[in-house]
Amino acid sequence: MTLSQQERENFLAEPHTGSLAVVEGSGRAPLVVPIWYHYEPGGELWINTGADTRKTRAIRAAGRFSMLAQRTEPTVRYVSVEGPVLAIEPGSAESSRVMAARYLAPDKVDAFVEFERTQLGEHVVIRMRPERWLSADLGA
Repeated sequence: MTLSQQERENFLAEPHTGSLAVVEGSGRAPLVVPIWYHYEPGGELWINTGADTRKTRAIRAAGRFSMLAQRTEPTVRYVSVEGPVLAIEPGSAESSRVMAARYLAPDKVDAFVEFERTQLGEHVVIRMRPERWLSADLGA
């Protein structure tokens, strides 16, 4: 069954690992990679990623991307969104902290942020406005 607007937005706001998809060019299937994401109901979806990664270059070229969040327990449920990139901004320790706190135990956040900032290089925050939604709860 399709989820209501409130159900799909609330589900997307939960900390699932997303599957980001973006077109890389003609003659290729879309690039699909796992990613942490942040979303609050009614707002923008944003990711924090390396400034010069394959996915970042593809997103810059395409100007849009899709993202799927799913679970398998207690029922199979998913939400997929697609939309335009609104901004690509320099990442910060604060954006890294917000994202890490969404996915990691509180005692692991500082170490992760330090590792990301010192070992993984420059990051960017990419903001997307969800325009198209697909959703279902296959156990409903």
